[in-house]
Amino acid sequence: MHPVRLAVLVCGAPIPIIKEEYGDYSLMVKKMLQASYPALPLDSEEEPFVLDSFDVVHEQAYPKDDAGYLGVIITGSSASAYDDVPWIKRLILYVADLVKSKPHVKLIGICFGLQIISCALGGTCVFNDGKWEAAVSEMELTPVGKEIFGVGVLNVQQMHRDHCPTVPPSFHLLGSSAMTYNQGVVRYTDTSSPASMQGRPLTDIHVFALQGHPEFVGPMVITRVNNHEATGKMDKRTADDARMRANWRNDGYNVVGKVIWAILGVGTVSSR
Repeated sequence: MHPVRLAVLVCGAPIPIIKEEYGDYSLMVKKMLQASYPALPLDSEEEPFVLDSFDVVHEQAYPKDDAGYLGVIITGSSASAYDDVPWIKRLILYVADLVKSKPHVKLIGICFGLQIISCALGGTCVFNDGKWEAAVSEMELTPVGKEIFGVGVLNVQQMHRDHCPTVPPSFHLLGSSAMTYNQGVVRYTDTSSPASMQGRPLTDIHVFALQGHPEFVGPMVITRVNNHEATGKMDKRTADDARMRANWRNDGYNVVGKVIWAILGVGTVSSR
């Protein structure tokens, strides 16, 4: 068995205090995937997956067409998907072409990744009037979301002021939080399929994206909230509320991570 090959498009860097303790965004994604990877046989010594990183900001590096990646993951960023800068314009064009020309390659978006996917495929991303959604938020799931995640309510760490107010054409909404309508979307390979997705294998999913950060953990979020408050980016009331919720139950690794692997065809691949 050959290891699964994945590409991660790194769209920025964490603040130094977080990078020093938790690594860059690529390492955070890797830790989530390691923690959620389906158990290997006890006698297995194989590396289960390879995660290659591409700096799309400074190097504007992208996977080669013949690299054989099963999936491409787009990380979070402090940038905004609507910023009029060359690297974001190129990323949007890349995503649009990837979805059109490589339906066999799974596309996974995290926070900024969801926003880029939305902009590339007929949706929008806008500034949410300066309102922060930070720390764990409860995500009330749609029927499609319940079918995919196997739970009624999903708890995911958040850290954003931008949001996607609509669902792009041919996508299905996964759920909403009290602050953010579009907390995630999914697009199936057969975009003409009916609204009911009951019983469909998760491998039928082509694009999967969340507004939240399944790769974030509570202490990391508290550190970032403290920094945002100290630098004036976040008011005390919002920061206090976020610190209170940062260590609530977090379904990033044990639910979202496992769903990502199932979409990639590793582990349980049928909707539950």
